[in-house]
Amino acid sequence: MKDDKQKDKRILMAHQVAGYPDDGTCLAAGEALIAGGADILEVQLAFSDPSADGAAIQTACSAVLAAGYTVRRGMDYVREIRRRHPETPVYIMTYASLAYRPGIGSFVQMAADAGAAGLIIPDLPFDHDEGLGAACRERGIRHVPVAAPSMTAGRLEAMAHGGYECIYTALRAGITGSKTVITPEMLGFIGKASSGGAKIFGGFGITDARQAEQLAPHVHAVVAGSVFVNLITKNYDARNAGASCEKIAAALRAKAAELAGLSGAE
Repeated sequence: MKDDKQKDKRILMAHQVAGYPDDGTCLAAGEALIAGGADILEVQLAFSDPSADGAAIQTACSAVLAAGYTVRRGMDYVREIRRRHPETPVYIMTYASLAYRPGIGSFVQMAADAGAAGLIIPDLPFDHDEGLGAACRERGIRHVPVAAPSMTAGRLEAMAHGGYECIYTALRAGITGSKTVITPEMLGFIGKASSGGAKIFGGFGITDARQAEQLAPHVHAVVAGSVFVNLITKNYDARNAGASCEKIAAALRAKAAELAGLSGAE
């Protein structure tokens, strides 16, 4: 039986960029998100030419790449957060180029070895995935395709009934970052995406408790990303990384609790 703090708990999938703003703060940020109420982590491996990321995440990715961060270090981060929190599924999000470079099968194996629950690669469409789905099935992790409102009705139906355990739905066209207004049209789109029985991860522009409350009944997990990255950027001071790490952790815990419906945050 849930206590009063848990009875209205929403499933929250929290997004972070591996290695941002530095290794230690990134790990502290991941732990703070989980402590605040994140049930799932979506860890992004930085890429230089993203197609879906808004300014906040692009800036974070640019900083990580400028510091020489690698895919292998990102996988190491996933492995470490899973070691510390084996109860928390971690999905790796990135772009096709990083998966192509070592070969799709090798990349999926790296993700599986790191303990990832699945892969989200927006620019590998479900019906032209270059073998990603098969590689994930062979290695026992989930391929999570991305559905967008711009899809034709036929393609959306094919995805919904394609046997995927989970589908990520972008709530609107465009890039991440700007706040999203939850509309009946969006909820209808989510309904179509879930019509085959897939669990829906729904996000793009989720920043406050009201949005999360409106969205939660229609999805398996509410996804938030830029709001957390912005908090990291706002509170990070490279000249005093220790103190800023504490501020970042506190801010992330509070925002995660708000979005998850915990701790009287609403």
